[in-house]
Amino acid sequence: MNTDTLSNATVRAYLLDLQERICSTLEAQDGHAFIRDAWERPPGGKLEGAGLTRLVENGELLERGGCAFSQVRGTALPPSATQHRPELAGAPFEAMGVSLVFHPRNPFVPTVHMNVRMLSATPTQGPAAGKTVRWFGGGMDLTPYYGFEDDAVHFHRSCHDALAPFGDGLYPRFKQWCDEYFFLKHRNEPRGIGGIFFDDFSELGAEGSFAMLRSVGDAFLGAWLPIALRRQDLPYGEAEQDFQRYRRGRYVEFNLVWDRGTLFGLQSGGRTESILMSMPPQANWRYQWAPEPGTPEARLYSDFLRPRDWLGLGG
Repeated sequence: MNTDTLSNATVRAYLLDLQERICSTLEAQDGHAFIRDAWERPPGGKLEGAGLTRLVENGELLERGGCAFSQVRGTALPPSATQHRPELAGAPFEAMGVSLVFHPRNPFVPTVHMNVRMLSATPTQGPAAGKTVRWFGGGMDLTPYYGFEDDAVHFHRSCHDALAPFGDGLYPRFKQWCDEYFFLKHRNEPRGIGGIFFDDFSELGAEGSFAMLRSVGDAFLGAWLPIALRRQDLPYGEAEQDFQRYRRGRYVEFNLVWDRGTLFGLQSGGRTESILMSMPPQANWRYQWAPEPGTPEARLYSDFLRPRDWLGLGG
């Protein structure tokens, strides 16, 4: 399908509506309002555009949660965006998306990340010169501190159902991609229990790929919020909070060392405050620490921090 049938204005309108739906729902559950921080980069610089960052801190459910919309244009794609598309090196581009990370207060509620985005670029040389290339990316993944199998199954079932209308092979493919992407190579361990991840996606055409993106974005609240609501009132103490902070350290390591979105934002001259809103409010590190065998903390490593077929689909 011709990519010209999809306008950037249509994508923008959906993304802003998605941000509003998510934030208003969380405000109703948390009891605390998200601040609204609108920003703009004027024309003439390395990067121009605008966005809206929504953030809540010290809430009842969320210790820190950010949900940001951005739409930016630049004169040349940064290296992090062209490693799989060398023919687009140096091409002018436009990128827009919604990205969120919610760090709950209760250690029994998992941290969650979701991102949906579109990027378009127009090569200025070579056989594709002047032809706009458009592709989509995103997904969602869950990072528990204490593992519950029914939570993991529910989250993966929601991801599966969001992709099912667009092809039977997408969920297992995007699940594996997520398992491989959200992996701390320097620690040799996953960040969490995964979910789905996709990038440079355009194989359904512009309209079809955008429809799939909408399905993923629309599935987020149903995937995570029921988990949060059934765990948020579980009692916890300093030991559970301490383990939560220790595991949050892994989250920081991944985002600063491996995450392509963070690298893209920083390399392209993006707004640092918005890019780093994904950082947890508190985190700690210990030297050569390991949980005691037989504890819930040890079970996180043995039963959850490894790729699993949560839906029993085989393959």
